[in-house]
Amino acid sequence: MTTSRYDILFEKVKIGPVTAPNRFYQVPHCNGMGHRFPKSLAKMRGIKAEGGWGVVCTEEVEIHPSSDITPYNQGRLWDDSDIGNLRLMTDAVHEHGSLAGIELVYQGLAGKNHYSRLPTLAPTHASVLGGYPMQARAMDKSDIKNLRRWYRDAAIRSKKAGFDIVYTYAGHGLSVLMHFLSRQHNDRTDEYGGSLENRARLLKEVLIDTKEAVGDTCAVALRIAVDELLGNNGIQAGGEGSDIIEMLAEIPDLWDVNVSSWENDSQTSRFSSEGFQEQYTKHVKSLTTKPVVGVGRFTSPDTMVSQIKRGVLDLIGAARPSIADPFLPNKIKNNQLETIRECIGCNICVSSDNYAAPIRCTQNPTMGEEWRRDWHPEKIKAKHQDDSVLIIGTGPAGLECAHALARRGYDVVMAEKKSEAGGRVLLESQLPGLSEWKRVMDYRLNALKQMPNVEIYYESEVTPENIIDFGFENVIVATGATWKNNGQGRDGRDLLKTDDSVKILTPDDLMHGIIPEGEVIIYDTDNYYMAGILANKCLDLGLEVIYMSPANRVSDWTENTLEQERIQTQLMQKGVKLSLNQKLTEVKDSEVISECVYTRKKFHTGCKNLTLVTERRPNDNLFTDLINQHEFKHFSLIGDAYAPGIIAQAVHSGHLEAQLFGDENSNKNVFKRDKGL
Repeated sequence: MTTSRYDILFEKVKIGPVTAPNRFYQVPHCNGMGHRFPKSLAKMRGIKAEGGWGVVCTEEVEIHPSSDITPYNQGRLWDDSDIGNLRLMTDAVHEHGSLAGIELVYQGLAGKNHYSRLPTLAPTHASVLGGYPMQARAMDKSDIKNLRRWYRDAAIRSKKAGFDIVYTYAGHGLSVLMHFLSRQHNDRTDEYGGSLENRARLLKEVLIDTKEAVGDTCAVALRIAVDELLGNNGIQAGGEGSDIIEMLAEIPDLWDVNVSSWENDSQTSRFSSEGFQEQYTKHVKSLTTKPVVGVGRFTSPDTMVSQIKRGVLDLIGAARPSIADPFLPNKIKNNQLETIRECIGCNICVSSDNYAAPIRCTQNPTMGEEWRRDWHPEKIKAKHQDDSVLIIGTGPAGLECAHALARRGYDVVMAEKKSEAGGRVLLESQLPGLSEWKRVMDYRLNALKQMPNVEIYYESEVTPENIIDFGFENVIVATGATWKNNGQGRDGRDLLKTDDSVKILTPDDLMHGIIPEGEVIIYDTDNYYMAGILANKCLDLGLEVIYMSPANRVSDWTENTLEQERIQTQLMQKGVKLSLNQKLTEVKDSEVISECVYTRKKFHTGCKNLTLVTERRPNDNLFTDLINQHEFKHFSLIGDAYAPGIIAQAVHSGHLEAQLFGDENSNKNVFKRDKGL
């Protein structure tokens, strides 16, 4: 039953001709599946509806071949042949009584048409976005007429596919409609350029066309960025962002408001807190009588209630929280708040889309596996037989494996050599900006403490000599990995030459409390978050920091989690010296010697402390020592101890092991291949 405290979240909301069953609204979000993996996509969206999301939307859906988003796996609705794949999703959503929304998009300057090879169309002759060496063609009046027809045709197909809400999309800088609105991208001198009224003309026309085409039975939503965070150079809340809403206030049936670009809209927890967009969107409801949905990586039901009661939003929009826990609404409804898997804001979900691969999540290992492995976030098959399992290590892989095995009904014993559980998550969550990552261990530890079939023994190191004394026939080793201090990394396999004149440290050393004395060079070939965060940690200790890397940007891979620019800006503003395009070659005479990756020119930098953020070594000695010494019924290695990677991969490894446990003939590499209809 709903608790009175949260009743307001479960009120129905009328959206034009349709009614949402509650205020939980999964806004459109990319997922790396799209038109290429429609069965996987439909099952994932359907499970969200099952979990209580009253509205479940697609990702971007292309409306025409001249706005082709290849290589990204987005939706596609070019013609009637695409209706069947999209119908899979609407059927899955409707099965649970939720509304299905579709976000129609014509990308304009953001579309390269790599597949169709058609010219890109945009408001003006201009270079396409994203660095590809081509230009868009300025749309003439016949192109604009065609575009309006393409939108109308796509809306009609959307209705045929069973959608209840049809989007007109002008957000994130990824839509031609936004490009017409933006003074950055629209320098036309006709009735579609110049004044805001002119720049908003096409958006207004498409909105009206869509309402005339399908508005009798479908709600028409407008998703728009009310602030581009460009100051006077862009649309601003309180400026043109507000003027647009006043101009179009009563035309759409729903306002879906956010900030642009995607890097700003989906900021990580490292740089923003829950509800951070309120400062930009709180004024929207005062400008329209239509319902408003917005986002802010909402995970707290109290924050959600506050947004509604204070008149900020009518519907609680979410992408990432709905990925981390598809059953978040039902858990609030059933007063099971302690079981919510809260989003940690790491944006690993985003990185999947950037790789055109099915979505994954650090908190939710079933995300993206709903169809191909038949995994469900809240249900799991029962155990095969009465068995007990010893899991060695309580890091992310071990905790997830224990949790899933215990849910299946197995008796689980965990042995942890330290006095606290959590492994790398415990350590990393104490670094600057990563406190929310602790949710990975907190969620699982809290669940395990409630399970009578789980025991955790701390300060209990398992060795080849004492493991037999534990008396287990089923043993799973999840002992993690250790950062290397020998210089090996993606830039080379040679061992670092050193004369011990410089103190060499690893991330493990700094996370365990070793404090360097004097200046620190942080050498990064990992290219993810660790080196940049350690630079911040050293700065907080009052140390002078040099960041060195063979890459040409700080934390280069974080481009995929939408953080790179913020990370580099932060370090530069704090005074970190950058030594980029530099490969470390030798350490001697209190100097670090590096060479330019292009010219091979040598550089000598005085140094007292060198922190190597290169790669990790699996802690698999226990496993390799025992594999040929003792025969167990089941003996396996998981997580970073098997292959070091990101935390999401460790969690997935633990879950996969638990799902397949008891079926020794199972093949971890086998899953269904989604070939569509």
